[in-house]
Amino acid sequence: MKTIALTCIGVFAALAAFFENAPAAVAQQTPAIGYVYPAGGQAGETFEVTIGGQFLRGVNGAIVSGSGVHAKVADRGMLITQMEVESLREKMRALQEKRRLASGLGPSSRPTSRPAGKASSQAASKSTSQAASSIASQPVAVVWTAEDQKLVEELTEKLAVFMRGRAVPALADIVTLQITIDADAAPGRRELRLDAAGGASNPLAFDVGTLPEFSRKPAKGEAAFGISGEFRSGRPPRPAEPQPDTNITLPAVVNGQLTAGAVDRYAFAARKGRRLVIAAEARELHPYIADAVPGWLQAVLVVCDAQGHEIAYADHFRFHPDPVVYVEIPTDGQYTLQVRDALYRGREDFVYRVSLGELPYVTSAFPLGGRAGERTSVELTGWNLTQTKVTMDCTDKSASQYLLPIGGAGGAINRVPFAADSLPECMEKEPNDDAATAQAVALPIMINGRIDKPGDCDVFSFKGSAGDKVVAEVYARRLGSSLDSAITLVDANGKQLAFNDDHEDAGAALTTHQADSWLSATLPADGTYYVQVCDVQHKGGPEYAYRLRISAPEPDFELRVMPSAINARSGGSIPLTVHAIRKDGFAGEISLALKNAPKGYSLAGGRLQAQKDEVRMTLSGPREFNPERVSLEIEGKAVIDGHDVVRKAAPADNVMQAFAYWHLAPADNLLVTVIGRPLPAGAGRVLSTLPLKIPAGGAGKIEVGMPITTVLGEVHVDLNAPPDGISIQSTSVTPRGTEIVIQSDSAKVKPGQKGNLLFSISIERPPQDGKTRPNMRRISLGTLPAVPFEVVQN
Repeated sequence: MKTIALTCIGVFAALAAFFENAPAAVAQQTPAIGYVYPAGGQAGETFEVTIGGQFLRGVNGAIVSGSGVHAKVADRGMLITQMEVESLREKMRALQEKRRLASGLGPSSRPTSRPAGKASSQAASKSTSQAASSIASQPVAVVWTAEDQKLVEELTEKLAVFMRGRAVPALADIVTLQITIDADAAPGRRELRLDAAGGASNPLAFDVGTLPEFSRKPAKGEAAFGISGEFRSGRPPRPAEPQPDTNITLPAVVNGQLTAGAVDRYAFAARKGRRLVIAAEARELHPYIADAVPGWLQAVLVVCDAQGHEIAYADHFRFHPDPVVYVEIPTDGQYTLQVRDALYRGREDFVYRVSLGELPYVTSAFPLGGRAGERTSVELTGWNLTQTKVTMDCTDKSASQYLLPIGGAGGAINRVPFAADSLPECMEKEPNDDAATAQAVALPIMINGRIDKPGDCDVFSFKGSAGDKVVAEVYARRLGSSLDSAITLVDANGKQLAFNDDHEDAGAALTTHQADSWLSATLPADGTYYVQVCDVQHKGGPEYAYRLRISAPEPDFELRVMPSAINARSGGSIPLTVHAIRKDGFAGEISLALKNAPKGYSLAGGRLQAQKDEVRMTLSGPREFNPERVSLEIEGKAVIDGHDVVRKAAPADNVMQAFAYWHLAPADNLLVTVIGRPLPAGAGRVLSTLPLKIPAGGAGKIEVGMPITTVLGEVHVDLNAPPDGISIQSTSVTPRGTEIVIQSDSAKVKPGQKGNLLFSISIERPPQDGKTRPNMRRISLGTLPAVPFEVVQN
């Protein structure tokens, strides 16, 4: 970090005016939401939704993807300040003293007030202390009234809000929305974001359903942290008190939040022979909770009869963390569904939705995909199904992943993926359990198969020539199959040439057990070769389907851009990151650009270097302030085998699982919001020729326009997460702005290295009274447009 002493540049009135309002203009913090409760509702209904998060001050609405869902802010229950807390505590102490006197215990020996750190807090302490002293000095009997008890409860709830904020700052702010879903709104999964002064928040799942909904009261304050009775400072939260059963009628969707130690109970009547499906959504709604292990609510479902006997239990469904129960009711009577966490953990963001009734549920589909441009007939297996076959029409679809058209009224309640691909397709044919009975295929090919019984292995043979490169890849777990595959490539003599069990696909961000396989090999000679597919746990059945690709390498790539919500000041720049998921050995350069962007938007540093998997660059917005939000698209282009290949960058958010693991969780849209006052003209503009040439072991210079006057303070220029070995050597004022000297360490950087440099700009304003102020808070001015650089020979 270097500091620029501002002494050489004249006064710019517009810039001074900007900094005079700098806290309001640039100190907006990006809103973040940690839970949405309930995480859905029935079409045609109006209801309230509670949202907990951070930096939610100034929330003015919500953004729900798709159409037919309308939201408006009903209440903002924000985190109270420390000053307010001191006042509330003094009031609580006075009431506690009154309750002692009313019970005949006499005055407390401890002080009824404590010194506060601020004058206003001291005044509040004085008034409440005087009230308590007045109560204690009264010769008449003190009476504890219903109004006193009500006030204690109100103070307890407010103090609990403060405790919640201290315990989990990410959930400290509360916003209540009124949601209205149109009767004709399409059922299915949506995304909900909050619209706040700091821009748009991250998205969370929100379902539009067709079944009647039952929701327990939102867990907040006392219920969320086990605080009961009077305020208890510094004590750990206690498990929630048992709650009465919620009576429901079937079919239904029930919504709840699990608090510490809680078991939610739902009572319903059912007749003998009814085939109930009870399906939970918890991890599906909130895939990754950063500070929870294993990283999500691990829901448990238990069904008991009127005598309390357990008749069904589930804590997962196959490899899915969210449990599903199928139970045939043994006799007429009353039954109870219990919902809890497997470890009895709980917090406000432990949100769930459970569908229950004689509902259709697909347990497996076959085949798992088909050829793009064609129609494919798919067989369905499951419970309470009204259809066992469905046609997937891909005549107008490209190679990608879609959902089978089986949802909605009368269809299945779960979503089933379907993969479309461009390769020729065939079906596996039994027997093909060994080399002698291997099924012959011609490459390239996509094979739809199934490990249909425990211990089964499927073997396929193909002709190859010396020097041919061959790739074999299984798509199973990524398409909802239970198969934990392993693939082996052998030659005609049975010699193993390649083997793979698990291969990680960074694009499958919601799959934590990467159980699909991929291998690549160069064939040593002309002849017949064999690919074997099996389940590593020697399991099998109708749900163990797969798609096996055998082909020459198909170099390709996918892109993810993060964050999915970009909140930029007009005329300023903001960092974003694009990740490349390279396939079949593709290692080439990828150029990035906006597609059909509105006027004024631009990318800087939009080039992902060869061999690299990510690039940090900047997005700049228009100087004209426009409150309307835009949805942008970023495309990547690369040359593969002499052809231009263009891929869209899918929006995503980098989220943490269980304190340690990071995932690029997908989002529907890349939303951009322009916020705050614009920077003055010329501020932050790069004036030098790009790319910046930095000699290995030497220094390069870049000049930027930062016309700032001496009365405004010191400007700080910092490199934002620079490459190892590159740093700022010095900064100096020039007639046009500021010159930044960039130093490279020859031991850590080598000629030919390329990338982008991101510069963060901030200012420290001097105290108005001229006195030294320790720990002076900086005001962020944003980020300069990304500066492409290249390390050259010194």
